[in-house]
Amino acid sequence: MLGSEHPDTLATRGNLAGFTGGAGNAAAARDQFAVLLPIRERVLGSEHGDTLTTRHDLAFWTAMAGDATGAQGQFAALLPIEERVLGPEHPRTLDTRSHLAWSYQEAGDAAGARDQFAALLPITERVLGPEHPRTLLTRHDVAYSTGEAGDAAEARDQLAALVRIYARVLGPEHPTTLLARHDLAHFTGEAGDAAEARDQLAVLLPIRARVLGPEHPRTLDTRGDLARFTGRAGDSAEARDGFAALLPIRERVSGPEHPDTLTTRANLAYWTGQAEDSAASGLD
Repeated sequence: MLGSEHPDTLATRGNLAGFTGGAGNAAAARDQFAVLLPIRERVLGSEHGDTLTTRHDLAFWTAMAGDATGAQGQFAALLPIEERVLGPEHPRTLDTRSHLAWSYQEAGDAAGARDQFAALLPITERVLGPEHPRTLLTRHDVAYSTGEAGDAAEARDQLAALVRIYARVLGPEHPTTLLARHDLAHFTGEAGDAAEARDQLAVLLPIRARVLGPEHPRTLDTRGDLARFTGRAGDSAEARDGFAALLPIRERVSGPEHPDTLTTRANLAYWTGQAEDSAASGLD
């Protein structure tokens, strides 16, 4: 018997909390880490590496449970401790900096996220190398948050360059490469070229369906964007039909009240109205 507060027992509790979150119950994972943290602080010390990991995991699952602002405060409090204990360029410190930037994005502050990621990028390039997967992920985050902050054309250009690097470093059908291709198409459309976005997504969709599966959430994201940019390129009836086909899959895969399902339902209603208006005016 190891005892309820033996380090190995606490490690098992941390693993259980992580698996709980990974299985889809972010709130339960958050609560489990919240219970574990003061025990690890008492048993191991407040600045022990395992205690800091628990603080990081608590912040992460707090964000995943829907409280991005709370997570932002937790990551911000953790960062200077890790910088002092581990060093400012330790991989775990950089991971906390990345998650702090991500929490800005999740809290709706895309410009703040962009600035945080932009400050992090040269450090990861120097510490890990310019083509290390985590450096490329930070570049991706800079591009995405740049687009979300309102500069879709700059995001498109950054992603176009990044897709080529991803394809060479990770492979053309690696899921991360496919995600970058999706985001490139998305910001191409947001920058004003809906037809080009539609065409890129039409090429990407069967690849994502084959690599990830036809009902993987990211495959469904591509289906949704394909329908939307099809409508924005001028074919509202085709957009309507695309969302009509997507909705029952979203309901089955994610649940009828999942945010992605609700967005799909709203898009179906919108493009149904647009198609009716176009038909009435003789445009379709």
